[in-house]
Amino acid sequence: MFISENALKVLEKRYFKKDSQGNLLEDWSGLIERVASDISAEKPEMKDKYVALLDSGHFLPNSPTLMNAGNDLQQLSACFVLPIEDSMDSIFTAVKNAALIHKSGGGTGFSFSRLREANARVRSTNGVSSGPLSFLKVFNSATDAVKQGGTRRGANMAILRVDHPQIMEFITAKENTSELTNFNLSVGITEEFMRAVYQDETYNLVSPTNKEIIDSLKARDVFTLIVEMAHKNGEPGIIFLDRINKFNPTPHLGDIESTNPCGEQPLLPNEACNLGSINLCGMFNEKLSDKIDWDLLKQVVRDSVEFLDDVINRSNFPLKEINEMVKGNRKIGLGIMGWADLLYKLEIPYNSEQAVELAEKIMEFIDYFAKAKSVELAEKYGSFPNFKGSIYESGSLLRDGKQFDWKEMNQIITEKGIRNATHTTIAPTGTISMIAETSSGIEPQFSLVYVKNVMDGDKLLYVNPIFEKVMKEASLYSKSLMEKVAEAGSLNKLDEIPEKVKKVFVTSHDITPEWHIKMQSAFQKYTDNAVSKTINFSKEASKEDIRMGFELAYQSGCKGVTVYRDGIRENQVLNVGKTVKTVKETEKIAPRNRPQFLEGVTQRIETGCGHLYVTINSDERGAFEVFTQMGKVGGCASAQLEAIARLSSLALRSSVKVESLIEQLKGIRCPSPMWNKGKLVTSCADAVSIALKNFHEMEKKEKKEKKTSVISDESESEEPSTGEIKMSGTCPDCGSAIEFSEGCMKCLSCGWSKC
Repeated sequence: MFISENALKVLEKRYFKKDSQGNLLEDWSGLIERVASDISAEKPEMKDKYVALLDSGHFLPNSPTLMNAGNDLQQLSACFVLPIEDSMDSIFTAVKNAALIHKSGGGTGFSFSRLREANARVRSTNGVSSGPLSFLKVFNSATDAVKQGGTRRGANMAILRVDHPQIMEFITAKENTSELTNFNLSVGITEEFMRAVYQDETYNLVSPTNKEIIDSLKARDVFTLIVEMAHKNGEPGIIFLDRINKFNPTPHLGDIESTNPCGEQPLLPNEACNLGSINLCGMFNEKLSDKIDWDLLKQVVRDSVEFLDDVINRSNFPLKEINEMVKGNRKIGLGIMGWADLLYKLEIPYNSEQAVELAEKIMEFIDYFAKAKSVELAEKYGSFPNFKGSIYESGSLLRDGKQFDWKEMNQIITEKGIRNATHTTIAPTGTISMIAETSSGIEPQFSLVYVKNVMDGDKLLYVNPIFEKVMKEASLYSKSLMEKVAEAGSLNKLDEIPEKVKKVFVTSHDITPEWHIKMQSAFQKYTDNAVSKTINFSKEASKEDIRMGFELAYQSGCKGVTVYRDGIRENQVLNVGKTVKTVKETEKIAPRNRPQFLEGVTQRIETGCGHLYVTINSDERGAFEVFTQMGKVGGCASAQLEAIARLSSLALRSSVKVESLIEQLKGIRCPSPMWNKGKLVTSCADAVSIALKNFHEMEKKEKKEKKTSVISDESESEEPSTGEIKMSGTCPDCGSAIEFSEGCMKCLSCGWSKC
């Protein structure tokens, strides 16, 4: 497989094996040799086939498999769901287990629906419970303290049923976007609730412990609140629990109550799933009549299913309970990437019925032959242990097939068995799509041209290769035109671009929400698990638009939906339409001038290095500068403290929000942590973040009490002026633009992902 310069940087940083000094021990050939050798360890005859499969670029497994196969960790799964029962023992066991999973490189999903509501009586102590929201904050703080495999912080999904007594507080839990930063939130929607919405009726809130009716609410009022919060900041999403359980292949083991962090993998408690994706763009063959190599796709599906099944045998799961559940159900999730790029090559607009029909056709093909291969594996190695004669009695295979006889397939499975409980999942493909140099998942391209930061501070233009080829063949390519494309974010308003090209090369914001949902629904129809997809709305979209999007997702058979209105989150500042201009003018930002006199406060915080005194001064706009002092400490420690203070002051004077500065400094660890007033101070940098947080909370309290603003309303609410760019709008690793897609913030340049 050709490895681009961009892909190589991602591989070197995150995937290639290194020695203790950080020196590279392998290249691409070494990586695929390591992975293929490990996955085929119990079936050596498959090694060469797996090497060829990976090297072709037609299929790649999820990141943990590429990173950890053949290494000491050997944790190969991406996503887990952990149980939380209504007891302190269960809650904090889940916290501990989540930390172990995050450390091993996985993400976790939880249902908080079994926890009793706040202020409910606790018989064992004769006290009252604090409720699921308080424990959600505990999980969030624990995640802050554990880095995922040294590469990224843990990602979590929290789900609360819509009939839980604290659902209203849950819906608004992330109204302040600085809260619960390690969690995606989704409301678990029931069929009963949706009926009440449509019929404008009330529905009951039920205590999880004794099943007593606590209260009742107007369903439309609750639905409206979900819409308002999603319109404001993109959360919560919604998960259709009854629909998910309709297709639960092992209902005798219990109900599915939660999903993995990006929502595409519904799982039972203590289940995990290993995922992989086929590069559809690689199936393009212009010599064929319909330009899709169906024979190649069939073979790739068959090889990929066997590869993923073997991954289960080779995985070292972090918990005994997970090992038992995973090997009892043997779920795999084969998905796709490169869909948008394939459509570009086929000259089919993403927002067209032709694209939707092709999506159904391709996914039915993949799902059918995945199951056919799984039946063959069952004949050879046995069905998954929890198989009960037919996994599709609930109707999962009673589909309106357009190419294949699904009733016949169900009969074959009943007679011969099947190796895996599920086979298909459409997951975010993040960095693996960057390695394969193709579009992510089933998402449209976010932009055809974007700005990439490089080491020497220069800004380079990255142009979609398919678009670049078309423009060069039409003798229309030029750097100046590509810069205009990057700045416009779309081809629609560029007169230099032919209409035919505009029609085919659409990007996320050219596509109306209806087409996003149609595409998700088309792929969901033939996907066992669920589909990771972001429904993009323009910044001008109304709450009614969001409502219609949610309702359309429900009506069209989706299992869940995440919406995102452009520009609504603080950390998405490099918006389409401003990319080139804002990045180029970033250098013009200058800190505001210091007045002669400033007021401030000094805090003493105990650290492992001694008493640290942190002084924070403020002007009329809020925190302005930071000074640090620590006894007689000198040398490197003193220099580092001064550097932290100077850079913090520079950030504050440049209008970076205090919350953003706190987020960057908190949790940094040194060898000498120290307890201070009941809280662990992990380093001097962490101590500065604590001081900043205390100061910020004091400011907010004074503002509330005096009903006057420390920071003027004008400066708090104004949009960044031309050339301004907030630090949180750039990738924390490389400083390039980040985008929100597939339910997560990610960097197109280096592969960083918040999830």
